[in-house]
Amino acid sequence: MIIPSIDQTGDTGVMDVSILPLRRTLDVRAGENLLDVLRANQIPISYSCMSGRCGTCRCKLASGRVLVTGSEDSSAPSGMGESVLACQTTLVEDCAIEIPDVDEVVVHPAKILKTTVLAIEDLTHDIKRVRLGLPKPFEFSPGQYANLQFAPHHARPYSMAVTQNPDEIEFHIRLVPDGRVTSYVANDLKVGDSVRLSGPLGTAYLRRKTDGPIVCIAGGTGLAPILSILRGMADIGMNNPVHVYFGVRSSIDIYGEPWLSELRSRLPHMSFHIVVASGMDSADYRGGVVTQAVSDDWSHMQGWTAYVAGAPVMVEAASMLLRQRGMAPERIYADAFYSTGV
Repeated sequence: MIIPSIDQTGDTGVMDVSILPLRRTLDVRAGENLLDVLRANQIPISYSCMSGRCGTCRCKLASGRVLVTGSEDSSAPSGMGESVLACQTTLVEDCAIEIPDVDEVVVHPAKILKTTVLAIEDLTHDIKRVRLGLPKPFEFSPGQYANLQFAPHHARPYSMAVTQNPDEIEFHIRLVPDGRVTSYVANDLKVGDSVRLSGPLGTAYLRRKTDGPIVCIAGGTGLAPILSILRGMADIGMNNPVHVYFGVRSSIDIYGEPWLSELRSRLPHMSFHIVVASGMDSADYRGGVVTQAVSDDWSHMQGWTAYVAGAPVMVEAASMLLRQRGMAPERIYADAFYSTGV
């Protein structure tokens, strides 16, 4: 049961917290945060924003009671399978927590690397392709992101657009008018400069054991992590049906079409649709909003898996649509990026 406040029993001693399906029991003091406990005990758990917004640290309460930040209803549903966000959960008594399949939780060692700018090129009128040379291998899973620090006060998270290799890494950066960081990238960054890379981060990475159809929905430079995921699928020979929807504002914002075409030759069950918001349907592109294109094509999506990347408003709209079409929430993967100035 989720309870709205800590039990006033006066017992703040050590409790037993069982972690399923690992069959591990942890000694925990009342009042500790579940995510902190899992990380401190090296329990593999996905997390991202650590503030309850992205939903990626979701796990299940198998027994016992916990305190959830923001819970207002003391009669919240109880029993097996109740979902909680680990970052928002305070442990208050003996309980059992079920974490996601360990085989799908990828833990790469966190690294901070001093990389070198190899190339900067225009992909569109406002998107730069930045390739960085690596001093040593940087491990990550397709779909993850890293923090890039271009100068002491110019740092932002960006998704990798490629799969890992020992020599270089690639990012797609959209230039925001008057953006502090992206203005630096546009006007000051040059080949040979050093860029501090830290990560990897994010939990919207490729699940290698996925069964059933896959849908990938990207908006703007959200195509970068989707390209990484598709390349990862091709590299390991996944043969799931995969349907890619790439939404842009206008035709001048389209990029990556040759990469998508090349991937379609490597993924025999892949289709892709470029959706132009301000355009009309044509032989090559569809008009309208990318989520509407998905809605028009699929009325039932039970058993599907989704990867969604782009602006938060698009990610939220797409996630809502996919749930309405019957997709299980735990099979919708998206890392939420909340801008604090770009």
